[in-house]
Amino acid sequence: MQAITFAKGNERHLKDCRDALCRSTLGEKYFSAPGSAENAILEGIRQGNLYAALIGEACVGFTYIIPKGAFHSFPYLHIIAIKEETRGQGVGKALLDHSERIASEMADKLFLVVADFNPDAKRFYERNGYQQVGEIPNLYRPGITEYLMAKNLINCFSL
Repeated sequence: MQAITFAKGNERHLKDCRDALCRSTLGEKYFSAPGSAENAILEGIRQGNLYAALIGEACVGFTYIIPKGAFHSFPYLHIIAIKEETRGQGVGKALLDHSERIASEMADKLFLVVADFNPDAKRFYERNGYQQVGEIPNLYRPGITEYLMAKNLINCFSL
């Protein structure tokens, strides 16, 4: 696989980001309404908080971080999505690492939620040092429990 680089997301990345999100378990459950995925991605682009993962010039995924999205104090990893054809090739790990580097410049912790319908994603986060710190039933949709996950970023990026 070629090297993965990162760039601030812009409207040139919109179609690829939308494809990555809409063709994911997260997208199918939460972004199935027409225009909802595009609106969420555009919001991240306009805020300057969406980062595209690139292989060459091709956008293969993205991460969207809300700087004080958790408890008005800590960065929150709102969305991470990888294009279907590049899943299982390290893009998700690279995006997560990039998100953590950005978050570590803001605070000592990074938070996210992962839904009960996505156990593979929960295991991915746990393998990468996240701990479940709570459960929130019915947060976004009735009948779906979100697991609140956190990672302590202290000493993650020291030289």
